[in-house]
Amino acid sequence: MVSTEDSTDAALHLDLERLEAGLDEIRRSPADDGTLLMIVRRPAVDRREVVDEGSLDVAVGLVGDTWQDRPSSSSDDGGPHPEAQLTLVNSRAIDLIARSRERWALAGDQLVVDLDLSAQNLPQGTRLSIGSAVIEVTAKPHTGCLKFAGRFGHDALRFVSTSEAMAMRLRGVNTRVVRSGAIRAGDTVAKIAAP
Repeated sequence: MVSTEDSTDAALHLDLERLEAGLDEIRRSPADDGTLLMIVRRPAVDRREVVDEGSLDVAVGLVGDTWQDRPSSSSDDGGPHPEAQLTLVNSRAIDLIARSRERWALAGDQLVVDLDLSAQNLPQGTRLSIGSAVIEVTAKPHTGCLKFAGRFGHDALRFVSTSEAMAMRLRGVNTRVVRSGAIRAGDTVAKIAAP
């Protein structure tokens, strides 16, 4: 279990110039068949659990994660937002920002993937197969927040908030589960349908 409490270490934060120097490596992410590198459940607020395998469910998202218990001010009823059931983050982007694999989970995204998550590569409605599950990219943008800045630095928040970064979805992408199934770290993440 990883705690996000006491996780701020300013010595690990890169400045904006050094973050921008890593863009070329992020752009080299595979466009079609990527890899699921990490599965992260959030069993409680500010807690992370890295697991080797998990279950995606159309009703609850990642089984063992608390998405279904998290209120959202942007949902119609104040409950969990159906278009933010599961978030993916690019492994090359979070590796640059977090500076070590041990800190990837702090971002709060459930799936860390080596895949080009850009809006151009994965437009809204694109479906991805992972293991025996299928997920769909939603319209809801995934943006950085003050917690993200606290964990990775204010320059990291600025880095993922530029127009270029938003188009590349460096902060990640929101999805929903459309077919329940089992997933494992190392599974291929493959595009199966696009609008």
